[in-house]
Amino acid sequence: MQPVEDMSIISLVLQASIVVQMVMVLLLALSFMSWWHIFSKHFTISTAKKHTDEFEDRFWSGSDLNGLYEHVKHGRNAIGMEKIFMAGFSEFLKLRQKSGMELSDVMEGSRRAMRASCQRELDHLDKHTSFLASVGSVSPYIGLFGTVWGIMYAFKGLGNVGQATLATVAPHIAEALVATAIGLFAAIPAVVAYNRFAHDVDRLAGRFDTFIEEFSNILQRQIGK
Repeated sequence: MQPVEDMSIISLVLQASIVVQMVMVLLLALSFMSWWHIFSKHFTISTAKKHTDEFEDRFWSGSDLNGLYEHVKHGRNAIGMEKIFMAGFSEFLKLRQKSGMELSDVMEGSRRAMRASCQRELDHLDKHTSFLASVGSVSPYIGLFGTVWGIMYAFKGLGNVGQATLATVAPHIAEALVATAIGLFAAIPAVVAYNRFAHDVDRLAGRFDTFIEEFSNILQRQIGK
């Protein structure tokens, strides 16, 4: 076992054992995938929040429901609250045209349609967040496995030298510890992003639920006219 003079990160990675290198490659791949999902999910949730804000402004401005429905239906791709509104109002119009339908049946059908649409939208917003949670949970342990393996490899090499010194052992211990560092590098952003996205989706879910109840009350008053 020869002392490693170059202690740069790149040198430590290149001189690590093949098992530790494979662990590092796996962690870097997980980190890349998690960052991809982080940027993608940030764009998706930000777009949903923007559409929700704009739709609520139009909805509560006193616009005619039929005109608003046509605007949303033939406008840009509807997401979030817009789709919930379309599902509920479309079902309301269909059931209202049927003869012999009770008020409670019309309202229950509209509410079910909105609930189903709401769940689909939340499922879409939650997509891939479980991957971020998994990366945040397992990456430190994968890195720790690489570190343990590297330290075992380093101490095994001590049997091939006559006298072990700190200069001989320390670089190889450092090689192993890089795996833990990369594991934390992959885990920390994933955990932070997961918590942030979970919070944002929960807030949107609360706004969707509130809208469903308020819109149901408006539809019920529409029938009474």
